[in-house]
Amino acid sequence: MHELPITKSILDVVVKHAALNRVEKVVSITLNIGVLSDLEPEFIQKYFDWISKGTVADGAILKMNKSPLILLCSACSWSYEQDISSGSFTCPECGASEGFRIVSGKGYYIQDMEVM
Repeated sequence: MHELPITKSILDVVVKHAALNRVEKVVSITLNIGVLSDLEPEFIQKYFDWISKGTVADGAILKMNKSPLILLCSACSWSYEQDISSGSFTCPECGASEGFRIVSGKGYYIQDMEVM
């Protein structure tokens, strides 16, 4: 159910940018959603369809891409993409297996919008 307020914030951003750019119709919106995010794409689209009725984004299709997990090694400062299914979080540069910071892969953002 936490998808509803997030979807509302996405719609707010889309409507705001559409108004600033005198857009008549938003056709599609591309979202990047981190692999560690617990957002469910089917709920986001369902809520978006519901709350966008009567707006410039009414009927817009959401295209959702998964963005990878990027880690920063605390030992050598190497930034690398991590496959979460591997179960190993070893730095490919220095071999350290502890001490890393998540750079990206938890959040979400609007990548672009297709408009008319």
